[in-house]
Amino acid sequence: MKLIVGMTGASGIQYAVELLKSLKEKKIEVHLVMSEWAEKLIKIETDYKIGEIKKLAFKVYDNKDMAGEIASSSFLVDGMVIIPCTLKSASEVANAHCGTLIARAADNVLKMKKKLVVCIRETPLSTPALEQLHKISVAGGIVMPLSPGFYHKPKEIKHLFSFISGKVMDCFEINNEEFKRWKK
Repeated sequence: MKLIVGMTGASGIQYAVELLKSLKEKKIEVHLVMSEWAEKLIKIETDYKIGEIKKLAFKVYDNKDMAGEIASSSFLVDGMVIIPCTLKSASEVANAHCGTLIARAADNVLKMKKKLVVCIRETPLSTPALEQLHKISVAGGIVMPLSPGFYHKPKEIKHLFSFISGKVMDCFEINNEEFKRWKK
């Protein structure tokens, strides 16, 4: 399986880091693109170095590189996840404003009818923000708020990250045991 992972500058960058680790464990070919603010948030919110994050990917692209392979709809990919996704990036995707590689790759995924998962972290959401997320959903994307469940009784913060990683992988039908599934 081959996935594009876009990381934007919303708080909650650790969700992306944990997903990248899980995908690497599963031997998923990850094509990573980070916005400038995602890189800043890695420094602000984590103890990781940018290079450590990049090593979790098969290939890394600059968000300004509009000639990168993932800028073309001829790039064969199974889908894309944007995690965390800013409202600005969600709006770019919703309106096919392809001024960044993340937005361009997402537009390609949608037009090729592949899975796009947009992991929005913002809260609360304004009416215009909800309208943009609705557009993504109508276009075939999956809008996944970064709000983990608690029925698995998380004991550590890493269990919350694992819950989200598992749910993202579920969207792509990647078998995983990232979290304890619901049972009555």
